[in-house]
Amino acid sequence: MKKTLLWIFIPFILIQSIRMDVPATLTLETKNEIETPKKIMEILKRSCYDCHSNSLVYPWYSQIAPLSWYTQDHVKDGRRVVNFSIWKSYDRAKQFEVMDKLPKSLLIRMPLPDYLWLHEDAKLSESDKKILTKWAEKLAEDLK
Repeated sequence: MKKTLLWIFIPFILIQSIRMDVPATLTLETKNEIETPKKIMEILKRSCYDCHSNSLVYPWYSQIAPLSWYTQDHVKDGRRVVNFSIWKSYDRAKQFEVMDKLPKSLLIRMPLPDYLWLHEDAKLSESDKKILTKWAEKLAEDLK
């Protein structure tokens, strides 16, 4: 039993030294941040900004490998898809692509179910989804 625990404990301790390089906060230049009505921004900040902006709050478990790797990988992917902190630096085609896909993403997978396990406050209500969908559709139409 002791050997088994050692075989689990020692590798767990060793992997804590392996860090990913995804900073929590990148340059916070608000000049490139998306501009939205107040209600939309509240929803985005509550449910989207942890993975889709330069400003996020890493949860306690993000300091424990291998959960830290998983968390930081999601943040990296999220920022690659869309980063609302640099929205104005995107060309119209990229902005259109994001807004065109947003309603479907909200319906299918956003926020990610595994993120919601520990972040219940990020869950989008049906009303939130309708508000975001209507906003995204209008913005996509304007960007055509």
